[in-house]
Amino acid sequence: MKNTDDQHIIDLVKKGHIQSYSILVDRYKNMIYSLCFKMIKNKEEAEEAAQDSFIKAFKNIDKFKNESKFSTWLYKVAYNTCLDSLKKINKTQHVELVESYASNHYKREDSIAGFLADDLQEQIIQNCLSQLPGDENLIITLFYFEELSIEEISEIINLKPNNIKVKLHRIRKKLALLLKDKLESNYEYLRKL
Repeated sequence: MKNTDDQHIIDLVKKGHIQSYSILVDRYKNMIYSLCFKMIKNKEEAEEAAQDSFIKAFKNIDKFKNESKFSTWLYKVAYNTCLDSLKKINKTQHVELVESYASNHYKREDSIAGFLADDLQEQIIQNCLSQLPGDENLIITLFYFEELSIEEISEIINLKPNNIKVKLHRIRKKLALLLKDKLESNYEYLRKL
């Protein structure tokens, strides 16, 4: 339903009803800002990149051919805008994930999990995720937290779907090791208390 609704709004914008574009901005502003912030890691720069993304998407709305979901196309615009911003401000890409990856995607020992409070678990997960390079964090974010398909991620970051699958597998293994080390070291620390 959302895709059909998006296309209707896009058609209105293409016909000159530019005020209709604000509906798309309202619908996707949190998603785009979140992506920008995860890549840039600076609130002001992320806000600017998100605004630039919507402006670029508006200026290029005629290039949207409905071959993918509008949100995927918009993600790609935002991703490229963030890459441009990162080049300009000469920063490396870093992505911060806030969700509880461990509860869904990492099997930890019950003794460790039972011993740590939820707050501490979330801090540990965030810390481990922040240790991953930006492109790895982005792939994890798009796949697990934004729930995009492999094909959609492939389109956004210009890698073949098989490359995304391989990277996803490697990232999971790397993240599992980071989480295991962190959880075990915190378990030992708490046990001494």
